[in-house]
Amino acid sequence: MAGAPPDTHDPEPLDPRTAPVPAYGTAALCDVIPAAVAGFGVPGMPATGLVLEPADRVCVFLVDGLGWELILRHPDEAPYLTSLLGTSLGGSGRPLTAGFPSTTATSLASVGTGLPPGAHGLAGYTALNPATGELMNQLRWQPWTAPGAWQPHPTVFRLADAAGIATCQVSSPAFAQTPLTKVALSGGTFHGRLSGEERMDLAADRLAAADRALVYTYYSELDGMGHRYGVDSDAWRGQLAMVDRLAQRLAEKLPPRSALYVTADHGMIDIPFDEESRIDFDEDWELRAGVAVLGGEGRARHVYAVPGAAADVLAVWREVLGDRMWVAGRAEAVAAGWFGPQCEPRVLGRIGDVVAVARDDIAIVAGRGEPGESKMVGLHGSMAPVEQLVPLLEVRS
Repeated sequence: MAGAPPDTHDPEPLDPRTAPVPAYGTAALCDVIPAAVAGFGVPGMPATGLVLEPADRVCVFLVDGLGWELILRHPDEAPYLTSLLGTSLGGSGRPLTAGFPSTTATSLASVGTGLPPGAHGLAGYTALNPATGELMNQLRWQPWTAPGAWQPHPTVFRLADAAGIATCQVSSPAFAQTPLTKVALSGGTFHGRLSGEERMDLAADRLAAADRALVYTYYSELDGMGHRYGVDSDAWRGQLAMVDRLAQRLAEKLPPRSALYVTADHGMIDIPFDEESRIDFDEDWELRAGVAVLGGEGRARHVYAVPGAAADVLAVWREVLGDRMWVAGRAEAVAAGWFGPQCEPRVLGRIGDVVAVARDDIAIVAGRGEPGESKMVGLHGSMAPVEQLVPLLEVRS
């Protein structure tokens, strides 16, 4: 109406309880292997509500960065994966949820322990070690921390191996002795192979070598291309085509009575390099006020306040970012189930006093503190569908 005053109403901040919490216990990464090997009757295997048809030989092929929505957008580059979309999540044609945050260290620990992040404790790309006050990179395991103390639960692979299931991992030789492998993926035998083709062939061979087998194999190059060039790049699309060929190669080599599951640790989104889309924490005095340590990653931040400042930091972050990010205090995030149905006491201090999760196409970068990560084109970590939803494609022989 002419003459009406301008609308100066500030948008309401997003309610943390409205964030799309991962489907822990029924359709999350932590449920995959417990459901896939349920027919083996492995003692101590975590419980799950996900039901998958039993098979004598189970193979999980995890492709780093292979988001569900990214497959949907690229049928020409991924014709074989596209043809399997209807098999996802037990034939429902629906995606799996990665877990929060949707990042590699967290997701691999969920796959390998059968537990949500609040239980296994790898609750972010970087997280505060309450015992030392240092920020720990849980992917690179820096600074070094005793792996068994940081993540004490047995892996599903150790449980299966102890139950007499022929169990192995087939991955890059570079991952053979890493602390992340130890806490998340160890148990049985590790086989290092350089090329994707070699991994697919060996995975099929190891399946065929026993009457009951659990084989895990992994491919990381798609994620690397996405970080470097973005998921809208020819380089990334070329890697997607490679993944498609590898999945088909493995599927065609499956021995009898096998089930192959193709899944991922997260999807990815390209964030533009402009001041509206990439907010630099190191240059923003409002966001820095009262913050002792900035953790997590651009799309999923753990914010650790100086003593006594947590409430003020929460108020400022919610005021500045709350219409574009879900911004919660630690207790709110835990109560909302972001990290799972519950968090073990040893994990609580690793979670930020404030947790900020991108809904819109933005990232909180740190140009000086995180120069490498801040230059990445493709990012992930949040509960937005493009990052959170992953496939659970299935092939049976």
